[in-house]
Amino acid sequence: NQARAEMFVHDWGRGEYRRIIRYCQSAEAFQDIPFSLHGTFRVLDEAFPGSRFILTVRNNANEWFDSLVRFHSGIVGKGRIPTADDLRQLNFRYPGFMLDALRLSYGADDSMLYDRKVYIRYYEEHNNKIEEYFKGRPNDLLVLNVAWPDAMERLFKFLGYPYSGQKMPHLNASKN
Repeated sequence: NQARAEMFVHDWGRGEYRRIIRYCQSAEAFQDIPFSLHGTFRVLDEAFPGSRFILTVRNNANEWFDSLVRFHSGIVGKGRIPTADDLRQLNFRYPGFMLDALRLSYGADDSMLYDRKVYIRYYEEHNNKIEEYFKGRPNDLLVLNVAWPDAMERLFKFLGYPYSGQKMPHLNASKN
């Protein structure tokens, strides 16, 4: 239940992982907030020994940022980059949730809400920390760009499933 998991963003922001860990006992796989936020992987790796992690990446940080902005712009639906007021009014999980999540995740305030440099620095540092943490543990981390032609084959291999030609679905592809 992704909507329920996203509500733990405030727990994450306070460095309180108890409810996140308890929530992780409800299923076998998790994505997005709070699981994609700085440091969560360390806590979950310690809480669930033997777990495996998948870091999805883009071709570069600029591509990731542009996708994030397109996704948020599409949710807000005003045909432009959302403003802080747009996000305060947007009733996604609760009014202001997306603004809270951006502030907690990226440290973004109203003046730097979609500051490319801030987000790209976060993206690069986050990915580097994950790769450094799992260095020497190739069976525990898969770094995967879903645009790679062999992405699905890599995913199946990492998860221990036989691969028979499946292609990566693109359910949330946004337009450039």
